[in-house]
Amino acid sequence: MTQTLPSTRGTAAVVIRGYRPTDHSACRRLWAELTSEHRRLYPDAPPVPAATPAAVGEFGTATSPADAASGAGFEEYLTRLDLSGMWVAQHGDDGVVGFVGLILQGRAGSVDPVVVTAQRRGQGVGRALLGYVAEQARRRGMRELTISPALRNLEAIRCLYHAGFDAAATVTLALDLTGRNGQWRDGLDLHGVQFRY
Repeated sequence: MTQTLPSTRGTAAVVIRGYRPTDHSACRRLWAELTSEHRRLYPDAPPVPAATPAAVGEFGTATSPADAASGAGFEEYLTRLDLSGMWVAQHGDDGVVGFVGLILQGRAGSVDPVVVTAQRRGQGVGRALLGYVAEQARRRGMRELTISPALRNLEAIRCLYHAGFDAAATVTLALDLTGRNGQWRDGLDLHGVQFRY
């Protein structure tokens, strides 16, 4: 099944369809963009092994800067046993400009990841991917769909909010065991308690 978004402002229509093996290099490139964005948001964060759920899903980090630049974490993402589906956004002559994955979590699902190339952000591609994956989750009888954006990614958090992700279901807290406390920023108030982020 595919979904086509009408063209806007003189641009070609965006088609959302299932991932195909021929999309591999484009999605790997998008994964590298996701990883680079995380490194921009958290420049002092130590590299995380690409196979860990936090690395693969929320941040897309890889074990080294070279792996990050090449999108190597995408290879491990594709081997996840809980990956229930993957869809791409294709835009005219630009080809694949975004993708989204659906991860099974019992009777619920998790969007993991949603990524849109920098040149197409702000054009509704991410929202369309989120709407599509939400519809797929409904069709599969899932009760809830969650997503865990990086807390410093304010643009993504706002986009997710406007796409309907307006209920805070969980909070992930970290205990920094590396002694690199300088990587965290002060200033997040949650239920009257001050957190670094």
